Amino acid sequence: MIVVLAAAVLGARGYLGSSAGREFLADYPGQPPATADTPNGFPWWLQWQHFFNFFLIFLIIRAGWMVRTQRTPEAYWTRTVGPRNRQNPPAKMSIYLWLHYSLGSLWILNGVVFYILLFSTGHWRRIIPTGWDVFPQAFSAGLQYLSLEWPMESAWQNYNGIQLLAYFVTVFIAAPLAVVTGLRMSSVWSNQWKINRYYPVLLARAIHLPVMFYFVVFIFVHVLLVFTTGMRRNLNYMYSSQGQDTVNWVGFWVFVVAAIIVVAGWIAARPLFLQPVAQLTGKVTRR
Repeated sequence: MIVVLAAAVLGARGYLGSSAGREFLADYPGQPPATADTPNGFPWWLQWQHFFNFFLIFLIIRAGWMVRTQRTPEAYWTRTVGPRNRQNPPAKMSIYLWLHYSLGSLWILNGVVFYILLFSTGHWRRIIPTGWDVFPQAFSAGLQYLSLEWPMESAWQNYNGIQLLAYFVTVFIAAPLAVVTGLRMSSVWSNQWKINRYYPVLLARAIHLPVMFYFVVFIFVHVLLVFTTGMRRNLNYMYSSQGQDTVNWVGFWVFVVAAIIVVAGWIAARPLFLQPVAQLTGKVTRR
């Protein structure tokens, strides 16, 4: 593997150093040009949504993985039977599945707000490709990453081709897939609906897990690039609202606080701490 990677790096460097490679870079520097009406920067609502999504997705992944791997749940949750749902008997589920559903509902709500703000403010132009040149631009950016001569970053104005495609796939393909497959496997989906004939639960399960792995890989690569392409500047963009050219440690320390909150949530996501919250809407038992 190391030999293959080394050969790929040398091959990319050799091509980009050739006349053909230099000409290709001149035509496709890796960053599609932004249109005149594309907004710059990261508004306050995007910064807040970024943190809330960061918090939720980590705990959703943790809860989902516990549901999948835990053979004997530590606790179960059964919803309270009220006047409106007496006709449907309460379904008992593991407390981690309850957590997965609860956080997933908040994640969906956060996503709806995000879509509304994204399209109402014009920021959709930053993450939706508007021309086919995004593909050669992404290929160019990929070659530059592979050559270890990483492309110039100016995320304040617009993203490079790989980032643009990655954000588009994450926001408009992976996230909706996570929602529609999760809903299909949940108790809110009726077994009597005719669409089940064309959309069986086994298909939803076969898609849901790979989507989770996609998010794990995306988060890892995203954080890696944030820290290796101008850490302080990048963190200031998303965590400090100080403008384009400010390079200090404010964003970093805000990120540290955000990370501590996420870690605290990760640690607290266990029956001992979940039980008091889960009991607000149902009954928690050991069996």
